[in-house]
Amino acid sequence: MQRTSESLRTAPSALYVLPFEKPVVELVGRVRELREAAQTNPALEPELRKLEEKTTRLARELFAELTPWQKVLLSRHPNRPYTLDYVTRIVDDFVELHGDRTFGDDAAIVAGLGSLDGRSIAIIGHQKGRAAKDKVKRNFGMPHPEGYRKALRVYEMASRFGLPIVTFIDTPGAYPGIGAEERGQSEAIGACLAAMSRARVPIVATIIGEGGSGGALALGVANRVLVLEYGTYSVITPEGCASILWKDGSKADEAAARMRMTAPDLLRMKVIDRVVEEPAGGAHQDYDEAARKVRAALVATLAELDSVGSANFLVEDRYRRFRAIGALRD
Repeated sequence: MQRTSESLRTAPSALYVLPFEKPVVELVGRVRELREAAQTNPALEPELRKLEEKTTRLARELFAELTPWQKVLLSRHPNRPYTLDYVTRIVDDFVELHGDRTFGDDAAIVAGLGSLDGRSIAIIGHQKGRAAKDKVKRNFGMPHPEGYRKALRVYEMASRFGLPIVTFIDTPGAYPGIGAEERGQSEAIGACLAAMSRARVPIVATIIGEGGSGGALALGVANRVLVLEYGTYSVITPEGCASILWKDGSKADEAAARMRMTAPDLLRMKVIDRVVEEPAGGAHQDYDEAARKVRAALVATLAELDSVGSANFLVEDRYRRFRAIGALRD
């Protein structure tokens, strides 16, 4: 499949590096260079294997000690692969659908049809931009109502034609601007929640970066919810939470720790069903390997849902899953 310039991997020279990932990034860069050299000189293969093992070991050791706030920063990493980066690598014959047939097209939501492992599926995902113009075009991954109504259109189409739905979540939240509110932002999100709840097909959602508020949940009412190792998922951003609780947005790191929004906490609380391991140093270090892991997880999860039963049982399974989240205290 031909890849658009927006979905290509960021050039190493343009990489943004967080302070705590510098040692890993340097090793990953050396691995990349040695891998390219080994393509023309097979004698370098043993050295490449050793360097790859060292890089993986160092990354696991360093990243095992990351704080929740550092994981939030990783989930927002500007070099992290976005929806189109995964779609171009794991979906065959992708055809993008545009517009909500009501107001216009919102580029912050990508939706369309394609094939995964020889099986036709519907795909919906948040999309952030790379360069400045792309970021503005995609509204920094914060959808307007027309974006959610586009998603709604594809949900209903998929349910009508029996197509499994695969979603990719990566947004700080729905766009909170006046125009979005005037055009029915909350109603559009609510309609997506309702459509996903009653869809008579398997739904698998994958949190590939940050998942914030109802803007994320509009793509998250699924039979199974997966999250990448350094993804996050919460009802509000840590900055927003800190501003409400302590009237001080600078306490976002403390809020992130208390919100239990990282993958291990989400799995323990059964908010998500599976953590997808990322390449050494994070998904942004190796797009192809990250996509391979996501593809394997999606194929396995869809196969699992095939054995769940009838369409009615899929709807009931989804209902039970969300009803089981949380706990009551006297």
